[in-house]
This record gives sequence, C-alpha cells and structure tokens, in this order.
Amino acid sequence: MKNFKIGGVPEHFNLPWYLTLRDKEYQEEDINLRWKDYSGGTGEMCKALREGEIDMAVILTEGMVRDIVNGNPCKIVQVFVETPLLWGIHVAENSDYNSVKELKGTQAAISRYGSGSHLMAFVNAEQQGWNTEKDLDFTVIKNLDGALKNLPEGNGDYFMWEKFMTKPHVDNGTFRLVGECPTPWPCFVIAVRDEVLEKDEDAVKKIIEIINRTTSEFKDIPSIDVMIANRYELELKDVQKWLSLTEWSQSQLTDSQLEKIQTQLKKLQLIDDKINKNRVLHKF
Repeated sequence: MKNFKIGGVPEHFNLPWYLTLRDKEYQEEDINLRWKDYSGGTGEMCKALREGEIDMAVILTEGMVRDIVNGNPCKIVQVFVETPLLWGIHVAENSDYNSVKELKGTQAAISRYGSGSHLMAFVNAEQQGWNTEKDLDFTVIKNLDGALKNLPEGNGDYFMWEKFMTKPHVDNGTFRLVGECPTPWPCFVIAVRDEVLEKDEDAVKKIIEIINRTTSEFKDIPSIDVMIANRYELELKDVQKWLSLTEWSQSQLTDSQLEKIQTQLKKLQLIDDKINKNRVLHKF
C-alpha cells in the first residue's frame, strides 16, 4: 500500500476529503492517504511541503503560485474550488473603525507572512487604491483563534479571513464585518511535491479521480447542508448561502488564470519575475 500525507485547512471546503477518507475509498485503491489539519493556513502548508512533512496540500491558489515561483519544488495538479474565496474584512467589536477606507495605513493581523491573509491584504489595498508600500503594516497572529484573542486586545486593527467561517464570531459580537474582498481567481488548488509526482504519478492521479467523483456530486448529497452546519458550527442558512455560491472543480488551472495570478503577484511585488507555466502546472 502506498502512503501519502495531505494537508488542508479544517474548514467546510474540505468536507469532500473527509467523506472519501471516512468511506476508505483510497484504501480500496491500495492507497493509504492520511489527512493533517493546518489551522495556520497557506504559509504553514507551504513550509510543510518544502520540508516534506506532507506530500500534497489543498491550498489557496495565489499562495501556492507565489511559493512555487519562490522555489518550492511542487506543482499544481488541479483546481479544487473554482469559485473565488470571499474574504471578510473584520475589526474587533470595540474598534473605532467602521469602514474599509478607514483602515488605510493601519495594521493588518495575518496568520503568517506568505499566507492568504497576507497576500489578500495587498489585493484589497490595490482595490482600494492604497499605496501598498506605505499603507500596509502587519502583525502575525497565527490563525483565526489568534485573531479572536488579539484584535480585541488592540494587537492588529483588521483581519481578513473566509467570510462564512468567521460569521459565527460576527454573530456573537467578537468581530464586526466592515467589508469583503473576493479573490480574482479560483480559490483552492491541489499541489503535490515534485518528488512525489516523479515517483508515484499514477497513485496521485488515482487520488485526484476519487476526490473528483465526490466533488462532482457533493451538492446532491442528502442533507449535506445540515452535515456542514453541524460539523463546522455554522448557521444552516449561512451554509445554504455558501453552497449556492461555491463550485468545486475537476479541471486544471488554465494558462490565462495562471498568467493573471502571476501578473498580479508581480505587480504587488510579491514575486520578482514570472516563470514558465510548466514549472507551476502538472498535467496528467
């Protein structure tokens, strides 16, 4: 049996992986796939991939592209979620700030440098017409739990995280939602270390085929909205809204999508130069 370790955030997007693992679908193909949660998100997973701690990751698109350009020996093998990620822009309930425009020049709380919360602060700044060199400042708070503790204490002025995962904390009064910022590209991809692709491409392909069967039918699973709401402690109406906005993918990132991402990253000075698509994308 071939052994693989895969990482991802412990969030509702990744429930299809839980279902396939629960049902032992990989074992039926002589594959022992083990999942590891990374609450720290993209930056933490990029580090784990570089160090060989995991073989694969379900990871934010822009963060993975940036890390591959910056030398992470991995390839994107497929888009996992086609629709944009809707980032909520949050402040603490006791904050004096009431709008996104007021946050110009203040301190963004991020999970870590190179994370989605870090990169999307640049995207948001550009959309707002801010100077990304002068109007952005950061403090590292590790994850959502860190933000829940730090923002009310005044460590960081705003925090960007997936809107529906943070909504319970808006509903209970810890955070206030002052704005939204969707990613300008598909939000999650599946990335695999080059060494694993070279050695076990057929097994990786099989893993992708299994997860694709589940994601293509995911919305049709009876009471899937109730399962998500219960498992992730979300309101049922919020889950239903999220499901209506979310589409999973069974296809590779397109050349034009990759070009757009690299162009944006270079414009924001998050990469020095763009690289050839063959160094980023793997096609089976």
